[in-house]
Amino acid sequence: MSGGASRLENQARMEELNDCLRRVAASADREAFLALFDHFGPRVKFFLMRQGCTDGEADDLVQDVMLTVWRKARLFDPQKAAASTWIFTIARNRFIDVKRRARVMVDFDTCPEAEQADETTAEDNMRQTELSADVAAALSELPETQAQVIRLSFIDGKSHSEIAEELGVPLGTVKSRIRLAFGRLKEVLEAHR
Repeated sequence: MSGGASRLENQARMEELNDCLRRVAASADREAFLALFDHFGPRVKFFLMRQGCTDGEADDLVQDVMLTVWRKARLFDPQKAAASTWIFTIARNRFIDVKRRARVMVDFDTCPEAEQADETTAEDNMRQTELSADVAAALSELPETQAQVIRLSFIDGKSHSEIAEELGVPLGTVKSRIRLAFGRLKEVLEAHR
């Protein structure tokens, strides 16, 4: 009996949270938003820390996620998902975005590799310039569809699925075009050696 009562309580709580989100969407209800923040803030933080965020990163992402909830509450559709699913999807996507954009910063004053970089010879620079020119030439010889996916993937940093969506082609087509382009680029790079 207590299992059924617990299930009913969870269902009632879920509906209450969905209602809070609808009130935020309809009238920017601050009290409803505070209830959402109090409920989801610690849960989203725990989720992000389990994904590998530090305490500070998780706190920053929670703020960002909840700000997104406030701004985009009108996009919530309770027919498609519960408030919890919608909010955790935002958290997951923000986490992926942040990790994808993260760059390793190098302190040139303390990094031995940076000192070695200054010692490159003119010959090394010339080889690098020639290689860059060869790769650019090879890219220009590729069919436009292949060159396009290479630029989107390696210059713009987009995932294969993002490229497929942007170009309106199947994911397999994107992967095939990249594979074919790599074959041509590999020929050029091997000839350069």
